[in-house]
Formats: sequence, structure tokens, C-alpha cells
Amino acid sequence: MTEDESSSAVAEDPVASRPETSLRSSAPLIAAAAFLQACGGGGAGGSTSSATTPATPTTPPPPVTPTWSPPADAPYARFLLQAQFDSSDSDIAAVKAKGYSTWLDEQMAVPSSQGGWDWLNSRGYGVVDKREFYFAEWYLSDYMIWNQIVRSPDQVRRRIALAMTEYFVVGIDGITQPWFKGFQLAHYYDILCNNAFGNFRKLLEEITLCVAMGSFLNTLNNEKEDPVTGRQPDENYAREVMQLFTLGVSQLNLDGTPKTDANGAPLDTYTQSDVTNLARVFTGYVTDESDGYTKSPVAPMYFNVANVGYTRKPMKLLSFRHSLLEKKFLGTTIPANTDGATSLKIALDTLFNHPNVGPFFSRQMIQRLVTSNPSPAYVKRVATIFNDNGSGIRGDLKAVFKAVLLDDEARSAATLSSTTHGKLREPMLRFAQWARTFKLNSKRGTWKINPPNYGSTTLGQYPLRSPSVFNFFRPGYVPPNTQLADLKATAPEYQIVNESTVSQYINFMQNVLPNGLYVSGPDLLEQPMMSASTDGFDLVPDYASEIALTNDPAALVRRLNLILAAGRLSQSTENLIISAVKSDNINANSSDTAKLYNVCRAILFVMCAPEYLVQK
Repeated sequence: MTEDESSSAVAEDPVASRPETSLRSSAPLIAAAAFLQACGGGGAGGSTSSATTPATPTTPPPPVTPTWSPPADAPYARFLLQAQFDSSDSDIAAVKAKGYSTWLDEQMAVPSSQGGWDWLNSRGYGVVDKREFYFAEWYLSDYMIWNQIVRSPDQVRRRIALAMTEYFVVGIDGITQPWFKGFQLAHYYDILCNNAFGNFRKLLEEITLCVAMGSFLNTLNNEKEDPVTGRQPDENYAREVMQLFTLGVSQLNLDGTPKTDANGAPLDTYTQSDVTNLARVFTGYVTDESDGYTKSPVAPMYFNVANVGYTRKPMKLLSFRHSLLEKKFLGTTIPANTDGATSLKIALDTLFNHPNVGPFFSRQMIQRLVTSNPSPAYVKRVATIFNDNGSGIRGDLKAVFKAVLLDDEARSAATLSSTTHGKLREPMLRFAQWARTFKLNSKRGTWKINPPNYGSTTLGQYPLRSPSVFNFFRPGYVPPNTQLADLKATAPEYQIVNESTVSQYINFMQNVLPNGLYVSGPDLLEQPMMSASTDGFDLVPDYASEIALTNDPAALVRRLNLILAAGRLSQSTENLIISAVKSDNINANSSDTAKLYNVCRAILFVMCAPEYLVQK
């Protein structure tokens, strides 16, 4: 989509012609029109639209002589919004002074801050008591992950870990091990954070032995074959560790393009025999409950609850449950009677050293951080670094993510005008950006961050809540009946876009912008069963810097363009939003409420503009 097309989506703006202090009364239809114009409709359910998408037109429009330039600091904000969640004034200044590479090196060198597991435990959620059944509650994972995203000081590490939650997927609804699910997911996320700049091989092993992953993909309590009953090892993890976590289904060139046979058909990476044999490796694993048990306050005569410590211990191997049959897969043979620990090492080494891993992993990380449809050359450059960081080390994730973020296709100004470069901002990233940009704070200090996920008010995407191991969307998704489809260009995020999710996002933002998030019992750690006298807006944003600019609408919108959209809003879009906020007639004597709503309307228009939604 060109900037002119983006701007025309909001050109007929009734807000610009009348003063208004209510977000709800004026914004939805305007923003929805802009958003639908940007996304082209369509979604996972298969609905389609002929509306223009951000794809490359068959015949590119003639270049337009620029009469306006983005903010001078836009390149630094652009970099920050790829590397982390927000682009604060201080971070922009730091990147500008130090340069991209030096700043990134410094951030990657910062040790991992307090993890999600320790945070939950420090709040008192790790106990089995008679008052609150934290061991059985679902909401703890939401509190944990949003707190990590919004509050952790090492946000580059947290941003990259979040990207990897969409690669090594675990969703809470698929976890079968019932006790302390929130802690299981917290440790899983901690593994991703702690290994974000480590080595892929170590990360792969820790993820494989993680209780959350074992529960999600059936490695946990997976037993060897039994010729008497006919039982065979569960193949779920064996299949997914190849299909989704390492190799993919087709053999790949270094640039991520599929290798083909003489007829042009893609070559398979593995066979069913590979799955069946590899499944024998992942047998014999159980939870390590050496921290003991506590009687359940629900029915102490019926069961004990494993104490919370088991959730962050690697699964342990029971040798008598492990298959000792020969295991032949991907050209590797593990001889019969090989012990479980040795079998695991050989299997993971085999997967790690497969030539597909570099391009397969690299392409998806580029998609999550920079652009949905990276060029083969971009993938090749990053995959080359995965294979050898320059010092003979394979799988160096620090080098890989530096290569992703510092590549010319990520940093060059030329890609800003390209109609094939960029990605639709994921809903959860929009909320994370808003929360961090405007310093979301818990007045009571309980940090019960749990954005509403129902009805017409929802983000439509929540971290650690993927409906399946295939993530919220497929990396190879191409929106049907669009120009993207004509180009065979991937745009994964569009799989969760349709008319309903568009309006739900706008409704959600309208609700949270002025007052923040409504919390039940904000003074309590638990979720009260009934309304409490303290219910209210506990999680609140800080718009002090923006409210100070309400007397100067142009300066306000210019600032929001920089920190939210990295200067991507065109002059015409800026002018439309300026006209809209001017119509409120805010002056020094205006009430605090009027100024607040004026700022919130400006933020809403920016965060619903096509040029914001399509990140470049």
C-alpha cells in the first residue's frame, strides 16, 4: 500500500469537523475503515476481500516526489521497534549516540532480569493453601507473561524470547499436567529468555526437557513399546520437533527456498519411519517431584499436589520406561540397548546439525521481528551466520539476532518505500508497545495484568495462548484472493485478521486508552469470586509528556508518529489527525479530563492508521 492509499482510508473524517471528547462516539467507523483498507480483510476462517493489501501491486505506482520528510530520529525508532517493544526518548538518544551495533551489544550483554517463575513465587502464588487454589488457577500465566513483557528492564531479551514463543510453541490450553500451570509456562518462558543470546543446541535440549513442553506435546509420561498390549511410543513430539522446531517438512537451500526433484516437486525432509524411530528417543520421561507434595485443600483424602518446584526441574528419565530398540532416523542410527541420556544427545545433535535448521529458524525470526516475506538473500545471510558465527560456532543466537536486526534489508531506508517489505503488527505487540510507551503502572502493586479476552472487546491474540502448536498463524500463510496471493508472498499475521478482529481491536483500545485496565480486587493477589469494593482501574498509563503538548496538536501528533509509528505516518495522515485533535479546542484552561481524551483520541488514530499497523 502506498502512503497516498493509506491516507485516503481516513480522508473522510467526521471527527475533524466537530469537537468531541468521547473516544467511543467517533472513532470506530473511521479507524475500522482505515484498518480494513490496510489489512484487506480475510482471516483464518477463510473469508476474503478484494480490498487493497500492503502487497506489491502488479504494476508499481510511479514514484511520488516527496514534499515532506519523517522525523529526523525515525531510523532509530524504527530499529528499536524491531528490537524491543517500545521506542522511548532515552533509548532513541542512546541508539543515536552509540550506533545500532554497539547499543545492541550492550543490551544483549545485560544479564537476564528476574524471571517469570521467580516473580510468581515472590508474589506468593507458589503455595498450596486452603484459601486460594493457586495450584489450579489459569490466570497466573497471564499475570506472569504480561508483567515480563511490560516491566522487565531487559526488554530486548524479552522481545526476542516472545518471538521464540511463536516458534517453540506451548499454549496453556494444551497443557495436561494440571498443577501450577502458570509456573510451568513461566519456566518455559524463562528458558527462552535465558537462552535468547546463547546457543540453539542448548536451548533445544532445555525446551525438550521442559515440563510445559513435555505436557503440551506428550513427551511427559511417554512410555516404550509394549508387545503384549500393542502400545507404541507417542509420536507427537518427535514429529513436531522436526516439522516445527528444527527442519520443516521440505528440504531447504541455504536461502530458505525448497529443494526440488526433477519434476519440480519439493523434497521431503523426513519420512514416517523417521518419526516412528525418533519417538523411541522421547520415552521414559516423568516429572521430577523430589520437592515433595502437599495435601490438596480440596480433597485431602483423594490426592496430593506436587510442590511447585517440579515445574522448573527438567523432566527426569526412568530407564525402565525408555525404549531400548534400535532408532534409525535422518541417516543416523542409535544402536539397540543405548541408554536414554545418550540417545537424547545423539538425537538432538542430529537435529541441530541438519542443514535445514539455519534457514528454517532464520526465516521465521526475520518474519517475527522485521518483515513477513523476507528475500531469499536476506534469509541466506542470516542462515550463514547460524551455520558459522565467524568463529566456527554453529547456532550462536546472539550472532543470529544481530544479523536479523542489522541486515541491510532491516536498516536500509530503501525498504521503507518498498511495497513488499514490512509486516502487520501483531495485536499483542501493539498492546505491549502502548503499555511500555506510556509506562503502564499498577497502583496497588499487584500487577494483575489480564487484558479482557471476550466479546467485542479483545486483542484477539494473547501470548502463551496459541490454540495449537502451529502458533496463531502459519509462517507460510498467504492471504487468499489478494495481491499477496498473486505474488505468492507470505503474510502470516493476516491469518488472524477479519472484520470481527478489526472492530474488536478498536473497541479494546478505546476502552483501555483513557483509564487503563479494570481489575477485580486489585488489592488482592487472587481473583475474587464476587465484586470487591476495591474493583477499579488499577493498571494505569502515564500521558504526562503528551498532555503537556495538548496546546500544540501538531507537536503532539508529530511526537506520537515518532514513538509509536517510527515516523511512518505520511504528512497527509498527520494532517488529518492534527485536524481531528484540533477540533477539541483544547487550551490552557481546558479540564484535565478534556486534555486526557484529546491525547487518547490522537493515540487511537495513530494506532489504527494503516501506516502504523504495517510496520516497516
